[in-house]
Amino acid sequence: MNTIINPSKKDWAQILERPTKTVDDIEGVVNEVFVDIQENGDAAVNKYTAKFDGVSLENNIVSLDEINEAIDLVSKELKEAIQLAKENITNFHKAQKTDRVFVETTKGVSCWQEKRPITKVGLYIPGGTAPLFSTVLMLAIPAQIAGCKEIVLCSPPNKEGKIHPAILYAANLCGVTKIIKVGGIQAIAGYTFGTESIPKVYKIFGPGNQFVTIAKQLSTKYGVAIDMPAGPSELLVVADDSANASYVASDLLSQAEHGEDSQVILVSISKEMIAEVSKEVEKQLLELPRKEIASKAIANSKSIFVENDAVALDLINEYGPEHFIVCTNNNDFYIDNIENAGSVFIGNYTPESAGDYASGTNHTLPTNGFSKSYSGVNLDSFTKSITFQKISAKGIQNIGKSIELMAEAEGLQAHKNAVSIRLKDL
Repeated sequence: MNTIINPSKKDWAQILERPTKTVDDIEGVVNEVFVDIQENGDAAVNKYTAKFDGVSLENNIVSLDEINEAIDLVSKELKEAIQLAKENITNFHKAQKTDRVFVETTKGVSCWQEKRPITKVGLYIPGGTAPLFSTVLMLAIPAQIAGCKEIVLCSPPNKEGKIHPAILYAANLCGVTKIIKVGGIQAIAGYTFGTESIPKVYKIFGPGNQFVTIAKQLSTKYGVAIDMPAGPSELLVVADDSANASYVASDLLSQAEHGEDSQVILVSISKEMIAEVSKEVEKQLLELPRKEIASKAIANSKSIFVENDAVALDLINEYGPEHFIVCTNNNDFYIDNIENAGSVFIGNYTPESAGDYASGTNHTLPTNGFSKSYSGVNLDSFTKSITFQKISAKGIQNIGKSIELMAEAEGLQAHKNAVSIRLKDL
């Protein structure tokens, strides 16, 4: 990790840059795939599956036999772990349900708001070097609790044309209605336009690489909503001498092993802690099966020393981390004043991995600084709020004159007339 001492505020933007390609670098590829799939449907999808995933499929829909086979392949111990995670995630997301909001704003004028599920949702589950079956839980569970009628899942096939058994097990467990062996840009384009095998959906969820992130953003141009721009994973840890350096290093590496374009940052008011963590990172890195990936991510990562907690907090809010671990003597200061973070982990015994798997919070979170304006996935992500109003004769008399005056002032005579005609009858 590159160590930076007391950087000037004017240099923060450059120091905190993500190691990602620009949109221009990959938008051309994404556009090309979108146009092809819009025009040619499954024929184009299959072409890109062969090109990007290296496998040709006669049928990309996962069958019941494949699901049953996958269930048998998942070990009893892993099933129990997934069940525990499911229970905790369910408990936390069920608690997010809210009642109808009702207000009589004026005598005779009743207004209320109710939440209704998004009917058709598409979940994207990365495969590749790390099949993220945990993401199935994070997306399908709240979708099911919200009451979404169609919960479709796309995930890239491996070279044998299969999806990882744990992904299929989790999908079956959590109420996914259709599973399709399609990944990358072609999956997002399929969700956007609909093909012979991929249903068009109303909203797309799930993380992915930079190509998937740009594809999701492009889908919004065609009237499809997305959860958020969720790209390569990132973690920022703020730690002082009260932290355990080996714990901090393990947390940094847990995100670094996601991918070469992941980024981890340590911020500290202690040069000694930075030095200890650096030693621990090098030591623990040697023991990781994915050390080559993690090493490249660590090369893009930084340890930043600042003079005090106030400066540290300003820098962290400027970065807007996806995951934010707080391990200091002054935890409450950070908890009370953090403005931009996807999910916060507090204290020596709260590893980021807990949120990734089984504590109950959702791990689908905004990256690339989007935590400044986006929330992580939650129950409300799978619903939309509909407002209702009912006005009695007395109610329209109470507010009618104000409506007439405002409509007339805006030059909208028909708006005024819609009220006037009722008032005259009263």
